[in-house]
Amino acid sequence: MDILLIVLGAIFMLVGIVGCVLPIVPGPPLSFLGLLFLHFTARTDIPEDTLWILALVTVAVSVLDYVVPVYGTKRFGGTKRGVWGSTIGLIIGLFFFPPFGIIFGPLVGAFVGEMSAGQDTNKAMKSAMGSFLGFLAGTLLKFIACFVMAYYFIIYLF
Repeated sequence: MDILLIVLGAIFMLVGIVGCVLPIVPGPPLSFLGLLFLHFTARTDIPEDTLWILALVTVAVSVLDYVVPVYGTKRFGGTKRGVWGSTIGLIIGLFFFPPFGIIFGPLVGAFVGEMSAGQDTNKAMKSAMGSFLGFLAGTLLKFIACFVMAYYFIIYLF
């Protein structure tokens, strides 16, 4: 049973890291579940305070992932269409132009979304940059959280 839990934990860790860039997959919660799988093995015992801290980090990063791009867009004068455009641009860029689509898709999508909202070109580009910077900040936070959990997974496994 321990081997199954370790394998499932490793799979969840990897899927969690991939989920940092895929908007449909919740990266940090999946990485945290991977850590929980390891915790329930007889091979290791992760301290409960570590698990509680990482659970709080997971919740905080998951909430911030939705707040930061909106804040970036609003801070630079954007609209909801810019936020939606950024998300749609990410999905299109991810599937049609990997790996560069992950970076440029949200920027182009936010720009198109702002233009569809009737913004002039300069204002649309400014808010698109805000949305893009918010997206990058949220993604970076997710990566940091997932890699910290992966670090603990490896440390407690070996």
